[in-house]
Amino acid sequence: MIQNLSIENRIRLLIIFVALLMFMSFNGLVHLFDWDEINFAESAREMITTGDYSTVRINFMPFWEKPPMFIWMQVLSMKIFGINEFAARFPNAICGVLSLLVLFEIGNSLRNHKFGLAWTIAYGASILPFLYFKSGIIDPWFNLCIFSSIYFAFKHIGKREFKVKGTINLILSAGILGLATLTKGPVAILLFGLSIGLYLLLERKLKFLKWIDLLIFTFVLVLTGGSYHLYQIAIGNWQLVADFIDYQMKLMKTEDAGHGGSIFYHPIVLFVGVFPTSIIAFRAFFRKSSENNDYRKLMIILFYVVLVIFSLVKTKIVHYSSLCYFPLSYLAAVSIYDMYINKLSLNKLEKSLILLLGTIWAIAPGLVQLIAKGIPSTVLEKYIKDDFAIACINTAVNWSGFEFMVGLAFGIALIVAVFFMRGFKQVLTIYLSTALFVLLFMFMVVPKIEQYSQGPAIGFISSFKGKPVWISTLGYKSYAPYFYSDKPQKACNDCDEQEFLLHGETGRDVYFVVKVTAMQTILDQNPQLVFVEKKGGFVLLKRIDQKK
Repeated sequence: MIQNLSIENRIRLLIIFVALLMFMSFNGLVHLFDWDEINFAESAREMITTGDYSTVRINFMPFWEKPPMFIWMQVLSMKIFGINEFAARFPNAICGVLSLLVLFEIGNSLRNHKFGLAWTIAYGASILPFLYFKSGIIDPWFNLCIFSSIYFAFKHIGKREFKVKGTINLILSAGILGLATLTKGPVAILLFGLSIGLYLLLERKLKFLKWIDLLIFTFVLVLTGGSYHLYQIAIGNWQLVADFIDYQMKLMKTEDAGHGGSIFYHPIVLFVGVFPTSIIAFRAFFRKSSENNDYRKLMIILFYVVLVIFSLVKTKIVHYSSLCYFPLSYLAAVSIYDMYINKLSLNKLEKSLILLLGTIWAIAPGLVQLIAKGIPSTVLEKYIKDDFAIACINTAVNWSGFEFMVGLAFGIALIVAVFFMRGFKQVLTIYLSTALFVLLFMFMVVPKIEQYSQGPAIGFISSFKGKPVWISTLGYKSYAPYFYSDKPQKACNDCDEQEFLLHGETGRDVYFVVKVTAMQTILDQNPQLVFVEKKGGFVLLKRIDQKK
C-alpha cells in the first residue's frame, strides 16, 4: 500500500510518525514548570472546574493577561486525557506535527520535496524548537499562526503582482492572524504588520495592493481576532478588556520582575539555543538563492523584525524570540539544499562553531551530574554564594551514574560527523544526533534537575490534593498550589487571600511552602506558624491557631 503512494505522501507520513514519536514521548514525566506551564494549565483546569469556558481565570479570578485560544486547546486535551502534565503539553505536540507538515508543504511549493524535507529537519531537530513542542506554553501555536499568516499574505501579494484575481489567500492570512491574536494578543498584529509592511516597502510592491485588500483583511481580522474581547464587552466585562490592553502596553515598556536582560540577550539565545540551525543558516543570510529570492528576503525581514523588537522590549524571556526559529530554519534549509545539490560540505568556521557549541551542550549532562553528586557541598559553598541554591543541590536525588553518557555520545557523534563525513550525510548526522540528544536529555536528566528545583515544593503541595486544607506559598510567587492541590475555589471572596490564610477564620488547616532561606524570618513575623518538614530548598509550615 505504501509503495503505491507518491514520494511526497510518504514523506508526510514519515513526518507525522517521527514527530508524534519525538514530541509526545515522556511528556508526563516531569511536573509542569512555574510560571508559564502551570499558569496556562491552571486556567484550563479552572474552566473545567467552574464550567465557564468564556472567561480565563487564575485562582478563580478573571485573568486578563492572555486570550483563551490555547487555554481552550488544553481544556479539550484535559477532557480526553485527564487533568495532568501530558494533557497540558499535548496541544504543543500536535502543534509540532502541524508545524513540520506546514514547513514541508511550503518548502515543497517553493522548490521541491527535498527542500521541504530539509526545512522540517532544520526546524524540528534543533534544540529549542524541539523543546518547545514538548512544553505547555503558548508560543508554538502563536508562532505557527503568525508564520502561516505571513506566508498566505506573501502568496496574495505575488498573485496581485501578476494581476491574478482572488482573495482566498488574503482571507486565510487575516483569519489565521486573528487566531494568533486570540492565542497571545495584539503583538501578533505588530509582528505581522512590520514584517509585511517592510517587505512591501523595501521590495516596492505596495503598488500592487488595492484598498479592497486592506478592507477585507481588516474585517476578517477583527471578526476573528477581536471576537473574544468583543464578546467580553457585549456582556459588560469592560474592565477585563481594559486590563488586558493596559497589561500589553506595560509589557512592552517595563521590565517584568526577574525577567530583565541585556540587549544582546536574544541574539545569544538564538545562537546557542537553536543549535545547529543557527550556524548552518549563517551562510544563507548573505548569499542570494537561485530560486524564491523574494521569499528569502521576507524571511530575513521577519527574523530582524522579531529580533529587534524583543531586544528593545524591557522584559527578556527565552521564548519571546521563538518566532525567529522559522526564518532561521528556512535559511538553514537553503544552505542544506545547496550543499546537497552542489555536493558541498561545511566550511572551517561552521565546523569550528558546531564543535564549540556542541561541546557546551554535550558537557551539560555530565556537569549537572558532577555538581549534584561528585562535588561535596562544602566545596560548592565556596563558589556558590546562594544558600537556597546550596539547599536545592543537597536534595536527595537518585542518579544512575550513566547520565553523562547522553552528552558523551552526542559529543562523539558530532566529532565523527565533522571530521569523518562530508556533504548532506554530515549535516544529517549532526541534526539526528541533536534530536536524539534532546530526547534522551529530557528522559534521563531533566526529571532529576526538576527534583532539585521545584520538585520538593510540588511534592508538599501534591500531598494535600483533594484534602480539605488550604495550601499556599509564602515569600515567593507560584501557581503550583492552585494546580497541584486541585484547588476547588478561592479561599475567600473580596479579600487578600494570603492575609486571610495567615489570620482569618479559614475553617480548614492551612499550610505554607516557603524557601529555606526565608523560613526563620517568616516564623519570626508569624508566631502562629510552626515548622512541619524540610525537603531540599523548601520547608512546609503549618498554621496552628485557626478557628474551625
